Amino acid sequence: MADGQDDARPLGLELARPGLDFAQLRSAGKDALSLALIDARNHTLRWAALLEAAPGGPLALLPADLPPSVQAELDPPLWTLGRLAWFQEYWIARNVQRSRGENADASRPRLASILPQADSAFDAEAVPREGRAIAVQAVLTDLQAARAYLVETLETTLELLETADDDDDALYFQRLALFHEEMHGEAWAELAQTLGLDNTLVRRLVTHAPRPPLLFPATRWLLGAGAPGFAFDNQQPPHPVAMPEFEIDAQPVTWAQYGEFVEDGGYDEAAHWSEAGWAWLAREGRRTPRHVEQLRHGVLQRRFGQLARVPQSQPAVHVSWYEADAWCRWAGRRLPSEVEWEAAAHQGAARGFRWGDIWEWTATTLRPYPGFVAGPWRGLSEGAFGSHKVLRGASVATRPALRSARFRRFALPERDDGFFGLRSCAL
Repeated sequence: MADGQDDARPLGLELARPGLDFAQLRSAGKDALSLALIDARNHTLRWAALLEAAPGGPLALLPADLPPSVQAELDPPLWTLGRLAWFQEYWIARNVQRSRGENADASRPRLASILPQADSAFDAEAVPREGRAIAVQAVLTDLQAARAYLVETLETTLELLETADDDDDALYFQRLALFHEEMHGEAWAELAQTLGLDNTLVRRLVTHAPRPPLLFPATRWLLGAGAPGFAFDNQQPPHPVAMPEFEIDAQPVTWAQYGEFVEDGGYDEAAHWSEAGWAWLAREGRRTPRHVEQLRHGVLQRRFGQLARVPQSQPAVHVSWYEADAWCRWAGRRLPSEVEWEAAAHQGAARGFRWGDIWEWTATTLRPYPGFVAGPWRGLSEGAFGSHKVLRGASVATRPALRSARFRRFALPERDDGFFGLRSCAL
């Protein structure tokens, strides 16, 4: 995934790049897990160095000239660095019930943090986004202090991992901390794209030859991920879902396809939009997807601060759910459900179903699976149920540890700062 600075060894940590995906790491033993934790922390430190070197060094504060809607989407980078160290320390070193895994009582008092007042600064459920810039400056004065906190907490995690049992309960929180940090690996890339910062840590989109849509027969699909190994609470429990026959695109919608929608006045016709989508469009004043400066005579899009001519055969990206839904209405198609997407990704791999360049919106609103039981980290999903839309797949910025056809990402329908696109199904 990364290049340019891959040979750097931040703060003396051993460089390790196991490249294992979610399916492998969810059951990984202590040795592989240790390497993956080191790799994730090194990746975090590379992003910290890149942000430090950027003009203005936007670490403690975000640029003041960002639009309010963009400010509302982002956290100060220095706060995020502290949060990553705090999260690992909170759930592992400070958690006296860590060996109980999912059965741990999350309400039990914690041991003290090595960073005074860390809880008051980095508990995301207690510190609203608008207060995080002030909160972090009270406990972390600069990047050097954040680096020290990141290194010390990882060292303690690795020491405790050496003496832990090698079963799913004993390794649950180490796996949770790993996947939490890997999520932020993509969030750093989204931040760099939003702020227009050049980077060397995200691979480029590539162009693929088009393939015809794929037809899948009616079936019952086991949706979700279960034991053995780690699974996020919103992936559990696995349960069968009946699916009628459906036809789905073999690859995401391209700029050429999306451009036809724009050329045909797609942003001018309320009939193509949901009521909420049309209100969002009026509020944002959009004429094209985010970061696009020209679409009618070839695609010009800003990518990490650089204006680039984009091949029309590449997937359309930085598309909100509202835009994805409007494109489908205009095209006489629909977004797939998440179960259709997951089944197609598994069953269509040998038939040309291609995914992994962009996250793909689905028609599904995030809800708990039948029989859902919240995990110890309640801040993951519960606040998003009923309001967020499910995305499936992975993007060019997704860390290998999170690449899984069963992973459920989710976002509000107006979000378009991520590497989001779409594919469609026949009505």
